[in-house]
Amino acid sequence: MAQDQFEELVGDFEFLDDWEDRYRLVIEEGKAMTPLPDALKVPATKVDGCASQVWLHVVTDGGRVTFEGESDAMIVNGLIAVLRRLYNGLTPGEVIAVDARAEMGRLGLNDHLSAQRSNGLRAMIERIREVAAGAA
Repeated sequence: MAQDQFEELVGDFEFLDDWEDRYRLVIEEGKAMTPLPDALKVPATKVDGCASQVWLHVVTDGGRVTFEGESDAMIVNGLIAVLRRLYNGLTPGEVIAVDARAEMGRLGLNDHLSAQRSNGLRAMIERIREVAAGAA
């Protein structure tokens, strides 16, 4: 389940004392993602409220929420990868029940992102939750 993947990431973060190392891990997570096909980089998938360009293609299939995404900023790509670990594979009801702020806090992200990045992260979470709510 997606939550298990997130717990694995939490464990990886616990081994890293320095925030710079954690930051690098987030960026590496983003680099490991498959790029979003250009055909999905359209106004309907663009996330407003982000300082960088961000596209999320969120779908519900078989009662599960999955999404892919991409950004033109490395750290934001990493944040998308973190959110995929948190949400992909959950039911719409489970997505809505996740306290994303608390979960991101477990990684220390709430304290180490700029205000603009935090706003963008909230916008991405809201997009995912909106799609889940529509399918619930």
